Amino acid sequence: MILRGREHTVETAYRTGAAALLVAIGSILAALAFEHLGGMVPCPLCLMQRWAYYVGIPVLFVALVLVTAEWPLTAKILFYAVALAFLANAGLGIYHAGAEWQFWPGPDTCAGSGTVPGSTGDMLKNLQNPVSVVRCDQAAGRLFGLSFAGWNVVASLAIALATMHAARQAAAR
Repeated sequence: MILRGREHTVETAYRTGAAALLVAIGSILAALAFEHLGGMVPCPLCLMQRWAYYVGIPVLFVALVLVTAEWPLTAKILFYAVALAFLANAGLGIYHAGAEWQFWPGPDTCAGSGTVPGSTGDMLKNLQNPVSVVRCDQAAGRLFGLSFAGWNVVASLAIALATMHAARQAAAR
């Protein structure tokens, strides 16, 4: 079937947006699997990087529905909003990966100083039940030279580029 004009751009917007949605779903499922099945506890920066996925996935779904319902301008706005969220997420991932490579310090909340506020009684309880501190400045593991933060940058940039393309196609006349 050969599509021309508006039908072609709508289908392109839908396919590109759907690809971005699948990459986002696959990325967050991988992160959750490493946490819940692999036992890798995420650091505070890792958890912050998930926000774009938790918000972006349902917004992408709504944008795809709007593309098929022929609400192209609203879909375009949502696609661009998702693109901005994932560009910001890529920036956060770069910051996190840079802290892991010791290019710059990470936030103080990720330092893992080992100090626990509270009374002396709380301290004695904590000694009996030690808390493992997950540091943001140490990669839990690397795959092909990239940490999870690095792979988040790659996924976030891919999602941002795909959603920008979907936005341009959704409202093309």
